[in-house]
Amino acid sequence: MKSIKINSNGVKMIAHRGLSGIERENTCPAFVAAGNRSYFGIETDVHVTKDSKFVIIHDETTERISSGEYSINVEESDYSEVEKIVLPDLDGTTDRKDIRIPLLSEYIKICKKYEKTCVLEIKNHFDEPYIERLKDEIKELEYIDKIIFISFDFENCVNVKKLLPENDVQFLYSKEITDELIERISQHHLNLDIYYKQLTAENIEKLHSKGIKVNCWTCDDKEVAEKLVSYGVDFITSNILE
Repeated sequence: MKSIKINSNGVKMIAHRGLSGIERENTCPAFVAAGNRSYFGIETDVHVTKDSKFVIIHDETTERISSGEYSINVEESDYSEVEKIVLPDLDGTTDRKDIRIPLLSEYIKICKKYEKTCVLEIKNHFDEPYIERLKDEIKELEYIDKIIFISFDFENCVNVKKLLPENDVQFLYSKEITDELIERISQHHLNLDIYYKQLTAENIEKLHSKGIKVNCWTCDDKEVAEKLVSYGVDFITSNILE
């Protein structure tokens, strides 16, 4: 299987949960697959385990990603329980032992090796000490300047921006774009990562007029993506488009 090339015209393409259209989402194989292609960035999701390890998984529980084979809540479990889980490949087989739930450090190291920007979603609310620890762990890996932070939790975004004012921090959003939203984002010097169906040429222009960059998720339709390019988006996040 191959990724689908689009005429991106300079728009930065981001691999959603790694190249999840080809490899199991949020695993090292998905990150390597994206690393070997032309993507600007690789997006993923971070949770923290009961024993304070940062792990890469979208859901809080492992049930969906393991096709029902395992059902543990990663935030209520120690990392020793999480690391032993072997996830199924996209065809349902479980003979590939490299398909596991990675640590944050594994993801960062792959992005660093392939010189990709990390687009790191903080899934749940993180208290400030955890955000500080997250920052410190990435700094130890000497890659903090290559991280875009995203979150649906507005307080997460504000707190990350306070700690890392030079980093791009994007508020994740799925509803209609309003003047109130634009003002709120602008006030805290954030950018916007929004569900692609909410975007028009007009509201993108309005966001840009306030100095707000526009990322959009998760578009897998080539024709629609190229229309978004013509509208002037700054980033497109996709499972399969490149």
